[in-house]
Amino acid sequence: MSLLFITGTSTDVGKTIVTAALAATARAAGATVAVCKPAQTGVAPGEPGDLAEITRLSGVTRTLELARYPEPLAPDTAARRCGQPLLTLAETVAGIESCADADLTLVEGAGGLLVRIGEFTLLDLAQKLNAPVLLVAAAGLGTLNHSELTTRALQSAGIRCAGLVIGSWPETPDLASECNRTDLPAVTGVDIVGALPAGAGSWPAPRFTTTAPTWFDPTWTTRYLHP
Repeated sequence: MSLLFITGTSTDVGKTIVTAALAATARAAGATVAVCKPAQTGVAPGEPGDLAEITRLSGVTRTLELARYPEPLAPDTAARRCGQPLLTLAETVAGIESCADADLTLVEGAGGLLVRIGEFTLLDLAQKLNAPVLLVAAAGLGTLNHSELTTRALQSAGIRCAGLVIGSWPETPDLASECNRTDLPAVTGVDIVGALPAGAGSWPAPRFTTTAPTWFDPTWTTRYLHP
């Protein structure tokens, strides 16, 4: 099983849509794909969450959600507030390993790298499974600091950063966004391997799945997403 973790510099930077685009790209290359979202927050029981959106956009139906909490908070806080037990590292590892028959398993975190998914962070999970982490970053002001902090945390933990993806590239980028596209690799030491057009998550699924492979560097996709 090939594993790729997806984290963000913060919340609302486009992790779910990037995960859907990665899944669609891998499927287009002939890979079987599973997607795991260990903890979903801000969604009531029975309501569609991030995994439903990934399925809608990418066509991947092998998905796994281990816990769901109704309030839109960090998973550990949301779990405590509704009286549910925190996810453990062991049960989350076991859940991911249950997808071992897929060529590629994508694991989407919650918020940023050090947000507590349960009794652990995505960084802890990546260390346990020795998995590379793809960082989804914003385009505009603030992204240099957030991205460098996250890549430094990965480096300090001995975890390979698989690359940077800009989660929402504006149709008319401002000066900061244009400069950041040049400066991000310089300050992080990590290449930008993809950028998604703003609003791609609202596209019809056929357009999304057809176009998604063009958003990533083909050399990178061959290394991380192909079977």
